[in-house]
Amino acid sequence: MNNRFLLALATLVGTIIGAGIFGLPYVISKSGVLPGLFYFVVLGGVVLLLHLMFGEIALRTKEKRRLIGYAEVYLGGWAKKVATISTVVGIVGALLAYIILAGDFLTLLLSPMLGGNALVYSLAFWLFFSLLVLRGIQTIARVELLMNGALFAAIALIFLFALPHIQLENFPVFDAAYLFLPYGVVFFAFTGLSAIPEIAELFKGRNEKRRLDNLIVYSSLLVGLVNLLFVIAIVGVTGGQTSSNALGGVVPIVGTGIGTLGVFFGLLAVATSFLVLGNYLKNSLRYDFRLPYAFSVAIALGAPLVLFLLGLREFILVIGIIGAFMAVLDGGLVVLIHRKAARQGNRTPEYRLRIPQAVAWAVLVFLLAGALAEILIL
Repeated sequence: MNNRFLLALATLVGTIIGAGIFGLPYVISKSGVLPGLFYFVVLGGVVLLLHLMFGEIALRTKEKRRLIGYAEVYLGGWAKKVATISTVVGIVGALLAYIILAGDFLTLLLSPMLGGNALVYSLAFWLFFSLLVLRGIQTIARVELLMNGALFAAIALIFLFALPHIQLENFPVFDAAYLFLPYGVVFFAFTGLSAIPEIAELFKGRNEKRRLDNLIVYSSLLVGLVNLLFVIAIVGVTGGQTSSNALGGVVPIVGTGIGTLGVFFGLLAVATSFLVLGNYLKNSLRYDFRLPYAFSVAIALGAPLVLFLLGLREFILVIGIIGAFMAVLDGGLVVLIHRKAARQGNRTPEYRLRIPQAVAWAVLVFLLAGALAEILIL
């Protein structure tokens, strides 16, 4: 694999592995292993299909677009409005979740030495990584390549340290009361739609663009493996006492060393996702709405900060609702746009999906039903 392929892989994996992974152990410890496996395989497969669809949409369109622009071009004004709401609310909600977790993680890492509280560290995190967002995708991809190397090393060490403490009885099999709880969190933890157009831009020639579908598949497999190992490590150790941010219940059992390593891993994951999502929203407002650069930056980076300062800091609630919200609106739009782009696209794509209409409709029904169930539980 060449350097550009690795940069693109780092961008997509770094986008997907973010705050969502820290909600997975909690929801699966509640619902049980069987529902957890179902969501990993079935919902994870649906997300992979959506990623491949979005990649083909990007390859079928000559102009620089994001979800909002694709919706307008292929579906019309109504879809642009839906995509606008979905993009802005979804990404702002995700960035809010990253700010919440980053403040907690930095507090655990630095407060014993430097003092301070979560509010101060959240603001410091927002300021530093907002400056990186202003530098653009090339800088972001290179930063992520370094960060993800450390990230995978950290998750491997977490698993190894936790392995002697894993007990089979800590894995619940099934609990009907929490059957639908994982839906929004799993979707949130597996999706990386926002990074697909950014990656398509990193690939410059047709030969490189032909590898986009392979890159999407590789990234999904890597993300699935990392998520699975993390869930096994945390739930296997803490069982029914698994905390909402995954790490709180681990430290008393495996010691401060593994706890510090887990916090460091968390900070890396949150930081990489913040970079790409912040850049995506900034560019979406610039390219799809032709907003001035300064105004796009103010919305993309200022809105989540304002919500955080207003006191919206319930992590599981935020990612559960945002995940269900994105599944219906983003997922539904991608399916509909893909069908139109296959007939109306102005560029020959480097790969093509042949999806029966029945399968496309089944995906839409699945996304809607899961989101409704999730909202009713929350």
